[in-house]
Amino acid sequence: MTKEDNIVDLTPKPEKITPSQLEKVQKAVSDINRAQMEVGRLETQKHILLHDITQLQVLLKEIQEELEREYGTVDISIEDGSIKYPDNEQADKKD
Repeated sequence: MTKEDNIVDLTPKPEKITPSQLEKVQKAVSDINRAQMEVGRLETQKHILLHDITQLQVLLKEIQEELEREYGTVDISIEDGSIKYPDNEQADKKD
């Protein structure tokens, strides 16, 4: 053993981090919490929109079935409403 191995450090150890360090840590934690809350808000909004899409798809299916009952199996342009009958023949409308 050397003399240096027997030296005891009597310098007091800090009890707290500096105010500047504390402020940096608090800001980082606050920013993380705010970002997590924002993600939660966006996920909730996403869930609501996905539910809305499902309801709109059901509505579209009902409309398609109604049109099929009235016009038969045809292609209808969603841009101008024109009907394209199979093989370019005018099919009789179903009543």
